[in-house]
Amino acid sequence: MPGVNRPPARRRRPCWALAPAALIGTSLAAAQALPVPPIAQLAPVVVTAARMPQPIATLTADLTVIDADAIAASGSRSFAELLQGQPGVEIVQNGGPGSTSGVFLRGANRGQTVLLVDGLRVSSSTVGAPTLEAIPLDQVERIEILRGPASSLYGADAIGGVIQVFTRRPGPGVSGRLSGGLGTDDTRSVAGGFSATLGAVALSLQAGHRQSEGFNASTDPSSFIWNPDRDGYDSNDVGASAALTLAPGHEASARYMRNRLDNQFDGGPDFDDRTRTTLELWQVESRNRFADAWTSKLSVGEAADDSVSSTAFGDYPFRTRERQYGWQNELALPQGTATLAVERREERIDEEAGFAVTRRDTNAVVGILQFARSDHTLQANLRYDRSTQYGGQTTGAIAWGYRLAPQWRVTASYGTAFKAPSFNDLYYPGFSNPDLEPETARNVEGSIHWSGQLGEWRTGARAVAWYNKVDQLIVFQCDDAFNCAPRNIARATLAGVTLAGDAAWRGTSMRASVDLQQPEDDVTGRLLPRRAQRHGSLVVAQRVGPAQLVVELIASSYRYDDAENTRRLGGYAIVNVAVEWPVGRGVTLLARADNAFDKDYALAYGFATGGARAFVGVRWQP
Repeated sequence: MPGVNRPPARRRRPCWALAPAALIGTSLAAAQALPVPPIAQLAPVVVTAARMPQPIATLTADLTVIDADAIAASGSRSFAELLQGQPGVEIVQNGGPGSTSGVFLRGANRGQTVLLVDGLRVSSSTVGAPTLEAIPLDQVERIEILRGPASSLYGADAIGGVIQVFTRRPGPGVSGRLSGGLGTDDTRSVAGGFSATLGAVALSLQAGHRQSEGFNASTDPSSFIWNPDRDGYDSNDVGASAALTLAPGHEASARYMRNRLDNQFDGGPDFDDRTRTTLELWQVESRNRFADAWTSKLSVGEAADDSVSSTAFGDYPFRTRERQYGWQNELALPQGTATLAVERREERIDEEAGFAVTRRDTNAVVGILQFARSDHTLQANLRYDRSTQYGGQTTGAIAWGYRLAPQWRVTASYGTAFKAPSFNDLYYPGFSNPDLEPETARNVEGSIHWSGQLGEWRTGARAVAWYNKVDQLIVFQCDDAFNCAPRNIARATLAGVTLAGDAAWRGTSMRASVDLQQPEDDVTGRLLPRRAQRHGSLVVAQRVGPAQLVVELIASSYRYDDAENTRRLGGYAIVNVAVEWPVGRGVTLLARADNAFDKDYALAYGFATGGARAFVGVRWQP
């Protein structure tokens, strides 16, 4: 934030306001990541937009799906890199894979997006943001990205939206998989899994290992953190699931996932600084269809985020645990569905961190109504959260969709959201403020969809415009006596338009999107840190015999690394290339080149992105 005596900057004309109406276009609701399969293969059902399965064709929300084939073929080295290039998504990394990572969804702060793993909230209660770098890609089967405020569905922190990860599940019969590869920076990886469904019992076991010597992530020799060593990482993960069908419509299941990430970073010239993060999740669930019109789900689980940073000044542990309970009931109505859920979330901080308060409990109740009649669809959400720390918060949303014609559909929605202060904001010794209030947001948006045939091409297009006002933003500020603490003093506007489209014909498929946005501080008129006014991607996939070649372009305009807009990060355009070549008997050869033209660019000031990189591997999955 700028100093109090600094005059406001000249207010920019919003770039999204310059978009001509003729540019209406975006991807189908379930646009996929690299590579791009034909539109007809899109998953027909999604979960995150209403906390229950629903057909994509009836969505009133802005949602994207990345499926298992796209994840496997992408060759992405990290969860954040996989998300890069999706509509509305910008990423930040303090170095390469394994380093601290974050996502800006529709221009919202990295702590204003909720991360779910199989419905279980995953985040660091101290930092107030999810630890994206600790999500192991080899455990992931599908990802859903819900853009827009979703606190009325999932509670605190969903101002920008929700990213939900679905881990691998047993398939029919008995199956296995194994993959491995080598890459630049001495990168090595191996992953495998086994699943079996035998009568009423389904079991799966997954494990993976990935390591890299890395590269020198710091770029400024004059910085106090400068260290010319390589900053590598080592990651080891395991996952398991079991399900038992007790009777038709009645199933009990259990899931477990653990990943230990050891990542080096630069904190000074004479010490091997590193952070060891252990992400551990477990969940037990019972799903029961008590009647044709009544389905119930009862669950309990825990997400633990244990992080210890070892520096020249000592070890700094930040260990948080979140126990979560939920009971959700879905009732079929004559022309829709009613959902009622109650939840409890218990956050616990390790007392070794020295915080004055180390626990917070939140109870919540949420109701969802969905109606579909003729060409109209309607969804209304209402939720109340009651916290032992910040009191009560009520959020709601209403969304409407209308099919104008077989090929045309429009939607409109309004929703509210909030973000709870983190434990660091509230209780970090010497630099905190226990009187902080939650951040709040009000969002309105509209979209227009089109799908159909253009000659022999199957095509889809959509445009989404949004306007999100965020108040009570928490900003860290120091006074003249250098008394520093976070305060609720800022306001921001997140406004923009997403335009994109898909097309597929025979062995060729394409996906393109562009975001024109104005994420700015209302007081100063300056851009919010590390967020661009324009960013987008283009993906072209081409079948050549049995092989598939994919070329991906990701581009962004300039950004600023600080709130004062003095440290400029230049715009960039990078090209990634991937090849998949099935050679028979379930064996596929893989190759990927990231930043193929060795573009020099930065996602965070003072941190390198590593230049051109390559990875080759093999996958066996009969």
